[in-house]
Amino acid sequence: MWKGKKKDKPKEILEDVLMKERPDRRLLPHVPGRQRSGHNRRALPDEEVAKYSYLKFANGEDANARYLVDYDVRIMTGSKGFGHSYKGKAKDLSVTGMGLTVDADAARDIVKHGVVTVAFEITPGSMPEGLEMKVKTQAKCVRPTSEDLAAFLAEHGEDQPVFLGLEFSENLLEYSSRHSSRFAVPFVSFLLFVICLCIVLMRTESIVYFKFNKYLYLYSIIASTFLLIKYIFGAFYRPVKIDANYTPGVTILVPCFNEETWIRRTILSAMDQFYPPDKLEVIVIDDCSTDHSVEQIRQTIEEIQTKEGPETAARIHYIVQPVNQGKREALVAGAKEAKHELVLFVDSDSFLNPYAIRNIVQPFKDARCGGVSGRTDVANTYTNSLTKMQSVRYYIAFRIMKAAEGLFDAVTCLSGPLSCYRKDLVLRYADDWLNQRFLGHKATFGDDRAMTNFILRHHRTDYQDTAICYTIVPNDYDVFLKQQMRWKRSWLRESLVASTFMWKKEPFMSVMFYMGVLVPIIAPFIVCYNLIYIPIMHRVFPFTFILGMFLMAGLMSACQLFLRRSTTWLYGIWFCLYYEMVLLWQMPIAWFTFWKSTWGTRMTPADVAEAAKKTAKHVKEADDHAGR
Repeated sequence: MWKGKKKDKPKEILEDVLMKERPDRRLLPHVPGRQRSGHNRRALPDEEVAKYSYLKFANGEDANARYLVDYDVRIMTGSKGFGHSYKGKAKDLSVTGMGLTVDADAARDIVKHGVVTVAFEITPGSMPEGLEMKVKTQAKCVRPTSEDLAAFLAEHGEDQPVFLGLEFSENLLEYSSRHSSRFAVPFVSFLLFVICLCIVLMRTESIVYFKFNKYLYLYSIIASTFLLIKYIFGAFYRPVKIDANYTPGVTILVPCFNEETWIRRTILSAMDQFYPPDKLEVIVIDDCSTDHSVEQIRQTIEEIQTKEGPETAARIHYIVQPVNQGKREALVAGAKEAKHELVLFVDSDSFLNPYAIRNIVQPFKDARCGGVSGRTDVANTYTNSLTKMQSVRYYIAFRIMKAAEGLFDAVTCLSGPLSCYRKDLVLRYADDWLNQRFLGHKATFGDDRAMTNFILRHHRTDYQDTAICYTIVPNDYDVFLKQQMRWKRSWLRESLVASTFMWKKEPFMSVMFYMGVLVPIIAPFIVCYNLIYIPIMHRVFPFTFILGMFLMAGLMSACQLFLRRSTTWLYGIWFCLYYEMVLLWQMPIAWFTFWKSTWGTRMTPADVAEAAKKTAKHVKEADDHAGR
């Protein structure tokens, strides 16, 4: 008798680890208006924050955001070890101070002394990357006063925890630079030099022995040259500086499909921009979601109207598609309704930095610029090892790879989470974009690469590193692999399309692009040759090839450490190894399945149809076995 398959246990849903900013009393605190500037009086000077560029803050206000935390804190009164030591709990933290709770006795002693020493550890994920460290510094108790404390205890009793506000004697940016980075820059600089020197020496060896295996050594020379050139050009990149007087009108388009978890946060981040309100509008396009996304959208707009007033709420509206048509159709529907000259595409699980719009519009001062990509950072970096690995990959992909293309005004992918276009160009290419076919098959994903190709063919595309958004990445390997397969199919299709015109671009950019197309396509053959054929047929251990892999992985990790000082830097090595072991082998599959229209990570119409086919197949198999 045939037995059915065992039912798999449902996977536990892993909760993402996200930074939690302390809510402001205003719903949209960064929006300038008649009665407010959009600036915080406690903001650090911008010039001071600029000294710590590796921490990637937009400005002094961005750097002094307050985060909700739950740390154990040791508080010591007195000096040189004389005094008392108390335990407390940090509840919120910024680079300039913290709020914590202590018992009544500790509160009296701390308020009495005024200046104390605090020791605590900033755990990864609770504050921006680069600030995770152990801290021991002096702090001044700024509230409550002794009179306020006495009144509080008289009213609430001795058993009630007391909330104290402390101001650090030196902010955590200075502390981080003085303690964590003292040896980091010289060490990492030396490490980068050694890695690059080793790569150059190994490629010199390839030239010397070129005649013995021309094709293999030619590939190694091309691959190494391509990567080193990208890193070098990326190092020379600089973002366009902000012109405070340049504020073109922008319409933010947020396509949404089954994103009830994140859509509220996405909408609020889009509305809460430090940008002239009359030059900014938000349109949310729901693509016939089957969850509670539309309800969340309505509730968020109502909340904005209640807390910020009808004038602010008038700047946002939403469209609900009658049937699920796809992301491209949703974006085009929004673009047709947009009233401003620039349209900004934002994914429904991505969150804009309050200064993202101010920064991303700057390259459009060049009339030849048709589109701009911002930088996408991972919001849930510290959830697990997979998200940490993706965080390193995202940062290097944007800050190095995309920045290198931006140097030549030819960015080949204006990424979906945050990209801006001239509206007239989007509408000009809308029909071709919606009806795009490749070798007879309709293109249903790779929307960002496809639109980029339409723009890049006749216009410039740029990258603005200071325009930042934060996105949720997969924390599950199954979902991640499906996403990567989809991306490889779209990369293959759009790279072949771009190959028809990239030769017209700047010579350095053209050579770099064609190298970048050739290397991933041939890579599976090279890996098989070096790790399987050579050891079996020639009985030679591929030491040189493996060393080269580790050097390239080390280069990625060292750049992450140098540019960001993050504790995630080692995961760059893990990503490169995982790429060679797993992701690389998706490329041959993509060659023969590029026509597939399923996303794999969400139930689009194509995914629903595919699931129905599989269900019907399983039912038929069960019926066939039952009839035997």
